[in-house]
Amino acid sequence: MRVGIAHHFGWAVAVTASDGHRVVDRRRIELVEPGVPAAPVHHDGKPLDDDAFSALVARVRASALRATAASLDELAAALPGPIVSVSLRAWPDDFPDDLAVLRRAPYEARADSVMYRQVLAEVARARGWLVHLYDAKDVESQAARILAGRADEVLHGPKAALGPPWTKDHRMALAATIMAAVPRAAPGAGQPVTTRP
Repeated sequence: MRVGIAHHFGWAVAVTASDGHRVVDRRRIELVEPGVPAAPVHHDGKPLDDDAFSALVARVRASALRATAASLDELAAALPGPIVSVSLRAWPDDFPDDLAVLRRAPYEARADSVMYRQVLAEVARARGWLVHLYDAKDVESQAARILAGRADEVLHGPKAALGPPWTKDHRMALAATIMAAVPRAAPGAGQPVTTRP
């Protein structure tokens, strides 16, 4: 089973696919506990001094670790087979982690999103799952090239077969699982990045 994730602030769409790219599960997963600010850097931490800001970010990250672990464990328990990989939207390798830097543009607008992806990757690796990173701008078109004549059936068919919701997030997450399944040397596969635990 391969899981593709399209995340937002505090929650995500998770689509699980079989080796044949059939959707086995789709669900919303929570990435932070109820009542905890979902955007500590971009929104909630702006008026705080450095010490309070640091404490808020640490509290949200700890909550994100707990909530994400619970969500992924619940997903894994519901599946008919083991998860082998989780696909996440890529983030820059050199994205800073210094809180003083994160408070400034251009980082403050992206810091919370990167935190959720890093937490998802950490939780997945802790479970022995491969982490595949994808480019949200072209993952669907890359997957369509790989699928060729099956692209419409695989990427759009679940809307008719499963009913709503089947949104762009769902298609992107499914496409990411397809790219994670492609050997790196396959023509037109792009350059997926897979990291081991």
